[in-house]
Amino acid sequence: MAIPQRMIICCQSFRAAGEPKGICHKQTDGFLQYIEEEILDRGMDALVVGSTCLKQCESGPMMVIQPENWWFKGVNSEEAIDTILDGLEDGEPAAEYLAS
Repeated sequence: MAIPQRMIICCQSFRAAGEPKGICHKQTDGFLQYIEEEILDRGMDALVVGSTCLKQCESGPMMVIQPENWWFKGVNSEEAIDTILDGLEDGEPAAEYLAS
């Protein structure tokens, strides 16, 4: 299996003790599957992974795209995901969700 061009990392709020904290897990139920389906539908070469806490709870839910190192905040809807993926296809980060 080839190494994917990109990795899309989604905060799932898990901490060392195993308990989710913050807000990401409360607002992102089903998002991993939605993103995975969108990636396939769009023919994008990316791997979607859930992560432990990304330590950005005040801006969450968070999504990170590597290798661009684009960090997106407030990713709490399918509309937000679509906007971010549209930007990724266009080669520009979706500014309204870009974390600074």
